[in-house]
Amino acid sequence: MIRKAIIPAAGLGTRLLPTTKEMPKEMLPVFDKDVNGQGCIKPLLQLVFEQLYQFGLREFCFVVGRGKRAIEDHFTQDYGFVEMLKSHGRNDLATSLESFYQKLDNSAITWVNQPEPMGFGDAVLRAEPFVGNEEFIVNAGDTSILSEGASHLKRLARVYEEFSCDAALIVHEVDDPRKYGVVSGTEVADGVFKVNEIVEKPEKPASNLAVIPIYVFHPTIFKALEVTKKSKGGERQLTDGIQNLVNWGLKVCAVKSGKDEIDIDIGGPDTYWRALEETYKILRL
Repeated sequence: MIRKAIIPAAGLGTRLLPTTKEMPKEMLPVFDKDVNGQGCIKPLLQLVFEQLYQFGLREFCFVVGRGKRAIEDHFTQDYGFVEMLKSHGRNDLATSLESFYQKLDNSAITWVNQPEPMGFGDAVLRAEPFVGNEEFIVNAGDTSILSEGASHLKRLARVYEEFSCDAALIVHEVDDPRKYGVVSGTEVADGVFKVNEIVEKPEKPASNLAVIPIYVFHPTIFKALEVTKKSKGGERQLTDGIQNLVNWGLKVCAVKSGKDEIDIDIGGPDTYWRALEETYKILRL
């Protein structure tokens, strides 16, 4: 049973400067509906947390870096502010914020620091003491999939369990996979692939299946990351750690995102604009 999630949120957000000089990119707002069914804006990171919460998780580890204090502040309850809103007759806003705080009340949150940007794999590895010897989810703090009832997480977990995987990840078809981690493998069921190779930003991609950074892992991934060689820039890539699992003969599966599911990320101006467009559509449903 999966009980824990790691949410890496330590990226510098250089493609979104100067906005991200002081504001973590994961805290950039997107559109959503609140507990009252009314339109609202909230940080993408809150949306990620609430999806994982809806899936059933209650233990979370945020991996943050320098200048990310705004994240800790946002995920710290402030019921005094809620009461202030009520006293000013803003019960709608108070109810929405109180609902978020109640989720925090029901959750155990751990904070892990990544002092320097040493890569996505390094961020995950730093959370090993939080995970212990349990299976867990990793969801990048700047990426989400818009799905009904967090169906993408349910499907990912189901494939992980039914196919006895050591790792499972979500992929989607893209026109130019050179900008992503790319998997190639054998389709073993409808939309499910046994991964033979995973490469980060290949010059000559073996397929058009690009990784969406949402995963389920057996804790063996930590051993794989420990022996992963760092890149020239000193970063430890999660994709290289996953390839180690494949090389060791362990089972890695990729799950295609659903036709009605929309992946969003806020890593750059173009993708952030698309995230705003796609989440705004939610308000009209």
